[in-house]
Amino acid sequence: MNNLKVFGRLQIAKRSYSPLPVDPLLRFKTISQTQKAPKVLITGSLGQLGRGLNSVYKYMYGSECVVMSDIVRLPENATDVSDYNYLDILNQSSIEEIVVNRNIDTIVHFSALLSAVGEQNVPLALQVNCRGVENILQVAAKHKLRVFIPSTIGAFGPTTPRENTPDLTVQCPTTIYGVSKVYAERLGEYFNHRFGVDFRSMRFPGIISATKPGGGTTDYAIQIFYDALQKGKHTCYLRPDTRLPMMYDTDCMASIIQLLSAESETLKRRTYNVTGFSFTPEEIADAIRRVIPSFEIDYDICPIRQAIADSWPMSLDDSEARKDWGWNPEYGLEETVQVMFALLRREEDKPTKIVSTA
Repeated sequence: MNNLKVFGRLQIAKRSYSPLPVDPLLRFKTISQTQKAPKVLITGSLGQLGRGLNSVYKYMYGSECVVMSDIVRLPENATDVSDYNYLDILNQSSIEEIVVNRNIDTIVHFSALLSAVGEQNVPLALQVNCRGVENILQVAAKHKLRVFIPSTIGAFGPTTPRENTPDLTVQCPTTIYGVSKVYAERLGEYFNHRFGVDFRSMRFPGIISATKPGGGTTDYAIQIFYDALQKGKHTCYLRPDTRLPMMYDTDCMASIIQLLSAESETLKRRTYNVTGFSFTPEEIADAIRRVIPSFEIDYDICPIRQAIADSWPMSLDDSEARKDWGWNPEYGLEETVQVMFALLRREEDKPTKIVSTA
């Protein structure tokens, strides 16, 4: 098999993936050259997206522009993390203390309980996802801060049109995660209207990245890469035809940077849809087989996660984001599979880390 390379006990097709870009963050340089460096507080910074955003901001403006925070100890191998602080987002005075002491002008509020985890502990989800948002917005109003709070496809529900779901449509979610995100959208928009808070939000699809999963319904879409390399097989908890929108991590970071950098007068709304591409478990398995021909997938359906996925959009209409502030994703399914395997091949002696945000 001259066209295969041995990876552990698996055979991976040679040259079946593209090499990593020399500098995948190069597109952020243009923004950094035209924008004043912000002073950003990232809450929940050790979760799905925080470490990646920290790296992007440091690349753009240097290590002094980001203050990271969370409620757990810093992992020993977190060499990419600097200026890390304990911060309980349920304690408003603690948020305010960091904002004042560190001269913060922008908060990126990632702290949240995701969809599957939230259903297991509704009282805690209400505290973290609702009370935490209230505290962040109160501090932002007092100190005139710009705030980004991500929303999700989970903010939609079974009565929402599932194909090319628009920005403005019916929002009747069936999970506490979705309900709390609708609350965050509406409350942020109210604080913008009532108190002038520069609130911005996006409804993210599932995010494919190199960070540990956080209990989202779309987690399978990255666990499948880990299992492909370690086991040659993945057992999926969703049906093979379950189509959901997704986005690669670098595109996700770009969307946050672009939205936060946009002039307020260009924003026609405060919450936008963004997306990269949509696929089913069967389709991503087929894409993986083009790299690992022996890869297998089977199914053990989780009724709770399947019900959640069936209530979400299959695709998003993000034309308003493209028009208002120039959103333009660079990665589709094939590009994402290629870059994921290129990353894993580069670090083939290390365990793969993974993420989802929905």
